[in-house]
Formats: sequence, C-alpha cells, structure tokens
Amino acid sequence: MAETKIIVLDDDPTGSQTVHSCLLLTRWDVDTLKTGLLDTAPLFFVLTNTRGMDAKSAETLTREVCINLKQALNELASEGREINPLVVSRSDSTLRGHYPVETDVIAEELGPFDAHFMVPAFFEGGRFTVDSVHYLMVDGEPVPVHQTEFANDSVFAYSHSYLPDYVEEKTKGRIKSNDVVRFQLYDVRNDSLAKLMGLSGNQCCVVDSETQDDLNHFCHQLMQAASLGKRFLFRSAASLLTALAQLPPQPVKAEQMNQYVRNGKPGVIIVGSHVKKTTQQLSVLFDTPGIIPVKVDVERIGNDENLLDNIIEKITSLHQQGINAVVFTSRTEKTFDSQAERLAFGVQVSEFLMDVVRHLPKTLGFLISKGGITSNDVLSTGLSLTSSRVVGQILPGCSVVRCPGDHELYPELPVVIFPGNVGDEYSLAKAFNYLTQQESSVLPSHTAGSAA
Repeated sequence: MAETKIIVLDDDPTGSQTVHSCLLLTRWDVDTLKTGLLDTAPLFFVLTNTRGMDAKSAETLTREVCINLKQALNELASEGREINPLVVSRSDSTLRGHYPVETDVIAEELGPFDAHFMVPAFFEGGRFTVDSVHYLMVDGEPVPVHQTEFANDSVFAYSHSYLPDYVEEKTKGRIKSNDVVRFQLYDVRNDSLAKLMGLSGNQCCVVDSETQDDLNHFCHQLMQAASLGKRFLFRSAASLLTALAQLPPQPVKAEQMNQYVRNGKPGVIIVGSHVKKTTQQLSVLFDTPGIIPVKVDVERIGNDENLLDNIIEKITSLHQQGINAVVFTSRTEKTFDSQAERLAFGVQVSEFLMDVVRHLPKTLGFLISKGGITSNDVLSTGLSLTSSRVVGQILPGCSVVRCPGDHELYPELPVVIFPGNVGDEYSLAKAFNYLTQQESSVLPSHTAGSAA
C-alpha cells in the first residue's frame, strides 16, 4: 500500500509557521525532491518564492517543480517505494498570490484531481472564514479582507472577500461564483464524506473554518475520501497543514529557543517587509535594550558604491561589542508605473540585503528574517541552503529553522522566519527577547513571559 506524503509548494517560506521537524527545500532537482519524499516527517516544503515573481515566471517555475516531482515519484516507485502525494499550493492567508496560475499548472502536470479546495484560514494570525467570507482580525474586530490594506496590494489586488466571488474575479469568469462548491461550517463540523465523494472534474471548493478543530475534523473527512480513491488539490494558508500533518507538540518550547543560539553570541535582524505591522514592530524593537538600528536607504542602492561596505562595517563593529544589529530598509513605500518595475526594484533591494547576509560575522549567534520574500531569499541565496529543518515556532506563525551542521559559514545557525503581517506590535521584540533571554521594559507584563 502506498504511503502518503504531504508536499507543499510554498510561494514564500512562511507556510511552515504551524508545523515542525520537517524539511524546507530551496532546490527542486529530482534528487533533492527524493530527499524530501524519503524524509521521516509526514510533509515537506518546496520554497518556490513565486509570490515575488510575475505570473509567467511563477507558471514556469511551478511547472518545473511538478515535472521534477513526477519524475522523483516515478523513480521511487520503480525502486518499490510507492508514495501517494497530497499536494498543497500554500499561499497567503490574506488572499495575495498567483491564483489560479499555480493550481492550474499543478493540475495539468500532476492531475487529474477531483477538486481543488481554497482554505485560507490561519488562526494564529487571526484569519478565518465564515459563510464563505474570509476575515482578518484588526484591533480585536473581524474585518472582511477586501477592506484591509492587503486587498490593495500593487501586484495582487482584489475586490471580494466572499470567496466564490474572489474565485470568479481571479479566474476572470472561467469559474463562475455560482459553480463554486461551498463547505460551510455545518458541513465542516459534521459528516461531509458524501459531499466530498461527489466531487469530480477539479471542481473549485471553498471551506469555512473558525477554529483549528474545524479543520482537524474536516481533514479527517478528506483523508477518508482520499483513501476511497478521491484525488484532491489544496490552495491554502498554514492552518490546513496543521490538520493534515497531525504532528505532536514541538520538541523545544518557544520560550526556551535560546538554547539554539550559537555560543550565546549576538544576532542580526534583517527586515525587508514594508507592511504597516512590520513598521509598528520595528518601532518597539528599536526601544529594546541591546539593539542598534542600521538603516539601508533604498534610494542609495545601486548609486553608492560604498553603501554595502559601510553597512557591513557597522554590523561587524556592533557584533564585536556584543550588540545586536537591526538592518532595515527605509520605510517610505515607493510608487511605480508598472508591476514589472515594482518587482524589479524589489529584486534589487533583496539582492543588496542578501549581500549583507553573505558578509555577516562568522560567529553570529542567530538571525531573524522579517518578511516572507526576504526570508526566502535569506535561506536560498543569502545562506545558500539546499535544505533546512524547521525546529518549531518561537511565536505563533513564526518558524525557527536551523542551518545544517556542515554549513560552510554558519553551521547550525538558528534562523527565525518572521512573516511581515504576523503578530502584534510587540511580537518582534518578544521573539528577540526569547533568543537573548533578557528582560525588557518595552513589553507589557502580560506578554513578556508567554508564547501566545
């Protein structure tokens, strides 16, 4: 009987924010994919970073991954290792990303599928779906996501929170809103097996969920249907993965993550994200003891040949003094005449930040990477990792991975993957304090000792 492996194509590296002990792959050649397929964890991630690309590049890369994955599965089958792939296109819990481009390509290369499910819930980040409307908690109140800043994204803008209408909008009418199958809370919380068994022809389904228990119960139904021969594809945020993987508690508690810090040395925080929440978190972090800001003026990138050397010199000097550096890009959001120009500028900024990462002190104790695309580039380019392993979450929605023990520059370096839009204003300072185990006057007393 074939074993099941959950294979996550992640459009940035933050999808592992609810799981642990699994591999993150930053390469997708056949041999590397076989490593993921043969790993003992029930799931692994392929970090495609397609959210930082244009639609055509995302399509090409996703197809390459799928073709190589199909070859890897076939080679293992010929060796007597039958693996049944459960494929998840993991994307943003606020509905940004290349949908339906990525799910279309996966269906073409790895299908046929009976259905693809849209499950954007991410409970740790306050994102949930009721009556097929997707919400984000803002200042303690549920707000339909089309009314938030994320719906105005310069690349992935949208105008609907009612998911069937979102699907029609994004597919340009190819999938009509009325044709989308809705799994509402009643279905999710009760017996939906018959409804699942009736799906065919890659029908689009949207799924309600208010709590993790909702998805846990629904995924039990899904796995029953899969065991009876149904083939499903998922477009989801992170909480679905928790339900599918069914992992035990992580081995090291969040507040004890300092044991991963190398030799108690200071670290560096790299910040590329520009969302409002990141800016708020930076403001609190700057008031934290043991922190010195190092600003990167993005207007000088490409125009000042001494900029990189000056930044590296500041970081090195601070490290030698036992001080942690926060390397952050200037906060002013630039405007562009086209998406292509905006993406190209983002690439230029990221390349500069990765040059900074490559020149960090060799005795670095830890690294915090703030922002999804930034984190992908840190792992794949800055640290040149083929793979890394998630050890757990330091805060809800924030994974910690470690470099392999044989890494040329930073063996076993802990790296915090901190999405731009996760947490409250104190969260970045709190993660820093967990790693450094220092008391802080900037954190409210009710947050200082809790991982919640």
